Amino acid sequence: MRIGLLTEGGYPYVSGEAGLWCDRLVRGLDRHEFDVYALSRSEQEEAGGWVALPPQVGRVRTAPLWESVDDGIVHGRRARRRFSECYGELATLLCATTPGSPSAAAGGKAGGVPEEGAGGQSALEADRFANALYGLAELARDEGGLPAALRSETAVRALERACRAPGAHSSARQARVPDLLTVAARLERALRPLSLDWYEDDDLGSVDLCHVASGGTAALPGLLARHFCDVPLLVTEYGVRLRTHYLTEPDSSPAIRSLLASFHGRLAAETYRRAAVITPGNTHARRWQERCGADRAKLRTVHPGMDATPFAQAAESPECADPQTLVWVGRVEPAKDLVSLLHAFAEIRRAEPGARLRIVGTPSGPEGAAYLAHCKALAAQLFPDEADGPHAVGRNPVAFEETGGPELPTRADAYASGALVVLSSVVEGFPSGLVEAMFCGRATVSTDVGAVVEAIGGTGLVVPPRNPRALAEACVALLRDPERRDRLGAAARARALELFTVEQNIAAFHSIYLEILSRTPVRRVVLDDTGEPLPFGVPAEAHVPGRWSDPATRVTAGGGPGSPRSAPGWATNDPVRATATVPATEGAAR
Repeated sequence: MRIGLLTEGGYPYVSGEAGLWCDRLVRGLDRHEFDVYALSRSEQEEAGGWVALPPQVGRVRTAPLWESVDDGIVHGRRARRRFSECYGELATLLCATTPGSPSAAAGGKAGGVPEEGAGGQSALEADRFANALYGLAELARDEGGLPAALRSETAVRALERACRAPGAHSSARQARVPDLLTVAARLERALRPLSLDWYEDDDLGSVDLCHVASGGTAALPGLLARHFCDVPLLVTEYGVRLRTHYLTEPDSSPAIRSLLASFHGRLAAETYRRAAVITPGNTHARRWQERCGADRAKLRTVHPGMDATPFAQAAESPECADPQTLVWVGRVEPAKDLVSLLHAFAEIRRAEPGARLRIVGTPSGPEGAAYLAHCKALAAQLFPDEADGPHAVGRNPVAFEETGGPELPTRADAYASGALVVLSSVVEGFPSGLVEAMFCGRATVSTDVGAVVEAIGGTGLVVPPRNPRALAEACVALLRDPERRDRLGAAARARALELFTVEQNIAAFHSIYLEILSRTPVRRVVLDDTGEPLPFGVPAEAHVPGRWSDPATRVTAGGGPGSPRSAPGWATNDPVRATATVPATEGAAR
């Protein structure tokens, strides 16, 4: 089958996030063909180039989201009227005060979570948002691109009318001209995929399945391929894009937060509504998706796949670890809360004077560099050199290091250098670094954030975030009990090998691809050697629309509960299109 892989700021770019996961997926599913459609976020990302692509990647199409676009398209009167109607409807919905809508919940505080999520909107509102969105896409397809129109005075005035209209949310009513200009510009970037020329029958419309590697803007090409060409959509989210939006808008005005949160919430709800299957990477992401309107029947949790091979040697040689050393590995940034870790280590040193802490990582951008400098200053203040003290060590017990040097050439060497791995984050999605420590057979002490508990199960100790004393007590308990450390480390490695390997991830997606295709009509015509349609080249399928396909109103052939058509395999959860699928054991009987 041909898969259209949709990414934003990721594969095939070298520096893209989630690029490694996509590369492993494409290489692992070498029996399928992949067309990659990538949205880039920055000039630096594009300058970094692409990773080496395997032969099963047939086509790569890219589009930038970072540069200003002036397509020079001037719409006529009729096109301008269509734009005003669709964009005005979209703006009206962004200012709505429906209970449970993202705008009503997110307008009051930055980083807030909707009380009911985007799923709180009514079916009528969901349809209105979809009609406005696809109306803009159809206008772009008929008349040309929309970047100029989305930044025009017409768009700004439509936002202003919606914010001033009766019933608009209080935060939206506070919007001033600079706020409206900012929102219009941000919406233009988010809606830029509407203007792409990807949605033809010989392009994205020719694939068998669209697999989007994240939510948000990256899902728009998949939504349009489904709208124009009826291509089924699979959505994978290892970090929920709507949650990321809430966490990255703390400094914006309430009006900007309200309007953009409403847009992203409604876009997430529309994406989940149209997807054939949704695959969260963990239970934490799954809860967010359910609160944003995702149907539980569509959800399949698929944990990220990671390569365990580089960590095998560290797992097989636990005796080389320093029994008094704690290790922290990751990107240095405020969300990792190294300040709490340093204060916790001060208490650990009072209980275990010979303990040492190795902080191994590189700063994440300018903010991370400033945070690293602050942590080094704090460590120097908390742990001055103790060459003359009763427990003289001759150097600071806290070491800040990076991988790649002679002492720690790889991340596996970093984990192997200590007996205990610590995670102190206050915000975390799926803790990949923690899983790497589990592959190494190391016991862990972690804060209870994100998907940490789901990842480690009962193989490590978990403490509340921002609680140095609890973190210190847990670390001391394991430092003083080497047998318990060994048991937890062995259990952690067994759990990681069972749940988080590349092989299980690839097998899960291969099965999901087949599941979706088995419920989707074949749209391609199979040709013979002469170019003529091949008779019986497409398998017969039963896609019978009707009320009988809805489980809530299912009827049986003979009216009795024992009828064959009352079996679970005879209906899908899609009231529009149903496929008669029969379990293998029942099929043999028939």
